[in-house]
Amino acid sequence: MKYPLNLIKVILVFFFTTVVVQLKAQEVKWDSTYRPGKYKEQVTKFMAETKSKKDIVFLGNSITAGTDWAKLLNLPKAKNRGISGDITFGVLERLDEVIARKPAKVFVLIGINDISRNIPDSLILRNYKRIIDRIRSGSKRTEIYFYTLLPVNSSFGKFKNHYGKDEHILWLNDQIRKLSAKKVTIIDLYPKFLDENNHLKANLTKDGLHLISEGYQLWAEILKSGGYL
Repeated sequence: MKYPLNLIKVILVFFFTTVVVQLKAQEVKWDSTYRPGKYKEQVTKFMAETKSKKDIVFLGNSITAGTDWAKLLNLPKAKNRGISGDITFGVLERLDEVIARKPAKVFVLIGINDISRNIPDSLILRNYKRIIDRIRSGSKRTEIYFYTLLPVNSSFGKFKNHYGKDEHILWLNDQIRKLSAKKVTIIDLYPKFLDENNHLKANLTKDGLHLISEGYQLWAEILKSGGYL
């Protein structure tokens, strides 16, 4: 059966267009070596602090770094290990400092900056598992707590690389919940911070990504009422 030449041309154009689109999608760049400007300075500062097996470590990025956990929770042994802009690869690089403390508990919230930097979801999940395995191997008595990622609110228009990627947040949160199978305590923050449009509640954030004091107060209430401390 012979096909008209014009139809063949249309089919070929469609085929090659589809291939080009797929190739471009595969060319999304990401960098596991990225570290925030003050990364080394912060790690050096962390290492200089005295160690205690009663320490309760809050590990993450700017969302974790944005409050004084000891004051917020009336918890003198709380240690803030948040570094603004950090990604899962950065946490893995500095994890030995946390493990060496043999802390009583570690609370982990990390991944939103990975998403903003187009690091594949599968690698983020792999890094979550590596964080858990390394803590468990190096400090067997440390209790590990993992938070689900917080939602974002694009109406603020400030962090455009973090917006329009809700499907990544949702997928990773589903995977984080499954980490309970690794005997990790999961604290599901995500639904507690959602508004009716599935965005981060505007009254809890200053820019659609970072929290204000009301956001941290809600977080503190979740930890206290859940008996996690």
